[in-house]
Amino acid sequence: MSQIRWGIIGCGDVTEKKSGPGFQKAERSTLTAVMRRDGALAADYAARHGVPRWYDDADQLIGDPEVDAVYIAGPPATHVGYIKKTAAAGKPVYCEKPMGISYAECREAVEFCAARKVPLFVAYYRRGMEKYRSIRDLVQNGGIGKVRHVHVLMQAKLTQGGQSGELPWRLRAEVSGGGLILDVGSHGLDLLDFCLGPIKEAQGFASNQAGAYAVEDTVVGSWIFESGVHGTGNWCFCADKDEDRIVVYGDAGKIAFSVLDAAGPVEVVTEEGTQSLSFATPTHVQQPLIQMVTDDLLGLGKSPSTGESSLRTDRVLDRLRSGYTGAGK
Repeated sequence: MSQIRWGIIGCGDVTEKKSGPGFQKAERSTLTAVMRRDGALAADYAARHGVPRWYDDADQLIGDPEVDAVYIAGPPATHVGYIKKTAAAGKPVYCEKPMGISYAECREAVEFCAARKVPLFVAYYRRGMEKYRSIRDLVQNGGIGKVRHVHVLMQAKLTQGGQSGELPWRLRAEVSGGGLILDVGSHGLDLLDFCLGPIKEAQGFASNQAGAYAVEDTVVGSWIFESGVHGTGNWCFCADKDEDRIVVYGDAGKIAFSVLDAAGPVEVVTEEGTQSLSFATPTHVQQPLIQMVTDDLLGLGKSPSTGESSLRTDRVLDRLRSGYTGAGK
């Protein structure tokens, strides 16, 4: 096989620029088919993006003999079902994060694929971007000495329902699995796993402080990596402003950076002074990881983001949010 022919299940907003064109622009990769339950929208996407075929039935896309691998981009509640169907057909999976709506469900997906020897990758695409790979290199090559601890801060203004009163799917547990820490906070925890290795133990408290919806809006936690590095985090999605920052502290300096602002600088502070490092942001932010996944499937490299690495982040999120039972608790 000289190229991977991709199909997309759920060609919604995230696929318009972040990911979809990346399958067409990556080397040895092509986008053959897309699927959306609304056939008219699937046809429109295919026409605008130059995709040969479209479907309104996921089973038909999975069964298409000219689709070698499937990218699952619908809401999290749909992920595991589609992962299983794709893996049962013997086709590799690249799935949006979070992989499912619970740690148990995600573990089931990983085990299902492993039993069938089907590759499973998860779209923690920052692992493929130059900015975050450079941070990893600095941390692992002693740029701030021996790492001692890390701190994560993420906060945002409160999200309210729209004019219809319906909340975004990211705040509906039956679709997303929980609060915004699962959708946006997960990126930071995954990056820490990428830079510092697996987290051994984690504990936390989750609550709903604003009462605007049922899922948690505030989480605090602490953890320890297998390496012995300590970590703490605060996520508050009912604050006065948007802010996100990770600081990695070593015995010879620190590194600070934004998780969500891919174009933001990386600040490196040592006794020699302060450096501000800048990096270009890819036009299609998932394209670097898509390239790595494609190369992995062709035996030309290894993807840094897999079902197993994602499952470690799902486990930490489960521990941080354990004990939350509803608004006002």
